[in-house]
Parts: sequence; C-alpha cells; structure tokens
Amino acid sequence: MKYYLLLFVSFFSINFYALIAQNISVPNSFDEVINVIPTVKFEVRYYGSHNFIGRRIDGYQKPKVFLTKKALVQLKKVQEELRDFGLGIKIFDAYRPQQAVNHFVRWAKNEKDTLMKTEFYPNVKKKDLFRLDYIASKSGHSRGSTIDLTLILLETGEELDMGSVYDFFGKISWPFYKNISKEQKAHRMLLQTLMLSNGFKPYVCEWWHFTLKNEPFPDTYFDFEIK
Repeated sequence: MKYYLLLFVSFFSINFYALIAQNISVPNSFDEVINVIPTVKFEVRYYGSHNFIGRRIDGYQKPKVFLTKKALVQLKKVQEELRDFGLGIKIFDAYRPQQAVNHFVRWAKNEKDTLMKTEFYPNVKKKDLFRLDYIASKSGHSRGSTIDLTLILLETGEELDMGSVYDFFGKISWPFYKNISKEQKAHRMLLQTLMLSNGFKPYVCEWWHFTLKNEPFPDTYFDFEIK
C-alpha cells in the first residue's frame, strides 16, 4: 500500500511541476519583441511603479518584452497594417513570469495594501479581486503568447483614447462596454478587428488583452526572469 501511495505522490508531483517551466535563460522558442518589430513602442508597467500594485513586480529585472516566436510573427503583421494608417502598437505587457503572478496573488491577499486603489480599482473591494477573476494563480501571459497593448499615433506616440486606463478593474474595461463615446468604441473596434484578423483572440473583460489562438504552449507556465 505504501509503495502505491509513493508512486501516486511522485506521479502527481512530476505532472504538477511540469506545468511550470523554471528556465534560467530565454527559451529558443521565445524572442525579444524589439528584435522582430523594431518600430514597436513599450511602456513596461510592471518594471516600474505605475501599476495597480504601485511597485516593481517580481521577475521584471529589465524593461523588456518577450513573446513566443509564433506570436511575434502574427503581431508583426498587425504593426505593418497599422502603419498605413499612421498608427502603431504600444505594449504594456507580454510574457509574464510565474513569479510575477505569485506576486499579484500575495498582494491581493493583503487587504491593507491599497496604495493604487484610486486609479486602478476605485469601485472594487480588494477582498473581491479573486472572486471577480481580476487576480488568479495562473495567467495566460506566463504561457508566452498573450499580450496587453493599445494603439498609438506613430508621429507623436500619443495613445488613442480607449475609454479606460490599462489594467483598470471594472466593467468600463470590457471591450464592448456601451457607456463610452463613439470615438472610444471605434478605437476599441479597430484594435479588436486587427488582432482577430491576425490570429489573436480577445478577453471579454479587458480591451487590451489578446492571446494567440493556436498558442504553442497551452499547458506550460514559464518562469524565466525578464532581464
């Protein structure tokens, strides 16, 4: 009986930890976005303090952005299509180490830490962040083919008005939220249309969030640091 119990525990442990790839260096299947799309703009929110936690997030050692090579092929097409309209993409986040997700979870459990509540979750109680799926123990970003982005004017770098700030926890961030202006709706629709036509699928609660439909690592959560 003890022998079979040990086999079960060993099997469970191996399969559980197989879900998280503890890589020291960047896997060959990933690349830095700027190497493939040199015209892209970035604002790596989790490297700095302008995010919903208010401080740098674990795993972000440099303000760099990585994606799987398969996702990058499709994202480059989006940038090329936008160029004809004098527009481009600006990336807030892409690959996210599992340790960063763990940081989010620890923060969410500390109900006293509400440093950035006014800007990012004024109408949501912190104790409800898990229940409302704003925070979770796993993120598609850690699989390497999910990206958070917006549209900008190429000439000035100015962001198009999307009706809410990035990472705002609330219904106004839903892609098809109705109580925003026609212009804001048009901007969201343009982003949605281009991402969908180039192989990405949207997320129903965040206008900025897209995942490659046929992502190469649907069951693997990577944890290599961004550096």
